Parts: sequence; C-alpha cells; structure tokens
Amino acid sequence: MSHTAHIRSHRKPRRSASTIAMRAGVAGGVLSTLAVAGASGSANAAEPVTQTLELPTLTADLAAQVAQSADVTQQAAASYQLQAERDAAAAKAAKQAKTDLAEAKKKAAEAKKKAEEAARKEAAERASRTAERTTLSASPDTGSSTGTSSNSSTGTSTATGSAAAVVSFVQAQVGKAYVSGATGPSAYDCSGLVQAAFKQVGISLPRVSQAQSTAGTQVGLDNLQPGDILYWGGAGSAYHVGVYVGGGMFVGAQNSSTGVVEKPLSYDPPSGAVRVL
Repeated sequence: MSHTAHIRSHRKPRRSASTIAMRAGVAGGVLSTLAVAGASGSANAAEPVTQTLELPTLTADLAAQVAQSADVTQQAAASYQLQAERDAAAAKAAKQAKTDLAEAKKKAAEAKKKAEEAARKEAAERASRTAERTTLSASPDTGSSTGTSSNSSTGTSTATGSAAAVVSFVQAQVGKAYVSGATGPSAYDCSGLVQAAFKQVGISLPRVSQAQSTAGTQVGLDNLQPGDILYWGGAGSAYHVGVYVGGGMFVGAQNSSTGVVEKPLSYDPPSGAVRVL
C-alpha cells in the first residue's frame, strides 16, 4: 500500500467490473478496426493481379479440321505458284516470238530491198544495152568501102579452116530476127549467135557476152583476124558481142529492130577482141 493511502483524498477510486469490461471491449474494437484498416491498406498498396484465362483444349475433330485446312491452304499456294510459273513462261515465249517476228520482218525487208536493187540494176543494164543497140541501128551504114580505120585490120578478108566455117555460119544468119535469150536457129541474141557459130567447129563458149569477152586471148583491134570475137564494153563486163568476118566487117545480132546484120567496124567501133581459134 502507498504511504498516502490512508489519506482519503489520495486514494484512487475503485473501478467497477462493468467499466473495466466496457473499456476492454472498446479497446478491442479499436484494435480490430485498425487491424482491418491495416490489412486493407496493405492490400491496396500491392501490385494488381493479372487474371489468366485458359484456352479450351482442341478436340481431336477440331485438330483434324485444322490439319485439313492447312493442307488446302498449301495446295492452293502450290497451285498459285504453278500458275505464276506458267504465266511467266507464257510471257517469256510471247516476248521471244515478238523478237523473232521482228527479226524475220527485218530480214524480209532487207531481202526485198536487195531484190529490188538487183532488179533496178538489171533493168538499167538492159536499158543501156538497148540504147547502145538502138544507136548502132540508127547510125548510117557507110558501106564496106569505108569500113577500114586506124583500128581495123588491113589484111585479107578471106578466112580459112575453122575460122572460115565460123564466118560462113554467121553470114548465113544475116536477116534473121533478134530475140533476147534466143540461140537459134530462127532467131538469136548477140551472145546466142556467137555461141552457135563456134559450136559448128566444136568449141563450147559461155552463154553470155560478159563471159565470152574473156573466153580467149585478148588481141588488139589493129591485129584482127576473121573469126575473132568482138565485144563492146569492158572485158568481163561486155554488153554486146559479134564476130569479125574480115575486110573490116563484122556480123552481129544487134537489136529487135535490125535483127542479125553485117556492118563495117566504123558503124560502131568495138572496145576489144578475143581470139579462140
């Protein structure tokens, strides 16, 4: 006991059991409230919890459908790829065909151009030969008395042997018609007459005048002999030929207007001569 307990004013009042019980209950309630509040605060301060949903498990039928769908998709992709390859091949073939067609057209145009140029050249040569022969036909015939010139032979006009046969043949054709490409017996062109004449003595000459102008040995026009082949134009490019028959005369198939004629060298002096006999 306190040393002041015997003094009435210093004694603590006694508490009743009910008061103590009530205070204990209040305290317990407060503590319970604080505990609940603390727990609530701790829960609010924690990180949010993410809810996880589980996907439904695929059944066997659904798995089969998925596999079938994958197969269909793969087949479609393969089909698209094959179609793309075919389209690419078709495009490449079309492009190549277009290139080939263009090249063929180009070559055809070039061939046509060459053919036209060749035709024009041939036509020009024919026109030139026709003009030359027309000039020969239009020139006055001065006769055999004026047939000699500084370039003609001054020897005898009498031929012998094979030359005589050639001369006799061509003179026998005088008066026959001139037809381009003809080789006798009723008509001749210039080279056809010369070829036929030398065939009589077993000599085979080329068919055209260009080749006949180089068929033998070149001789000077001042040293001609009967049976020599005369040519007009260049050796190898002659446009007309005839046969020298002696006495300053020659026989030739001139043109369609005159036919086969015998003329003096002065009628139209030749460019050169070849000897094959």
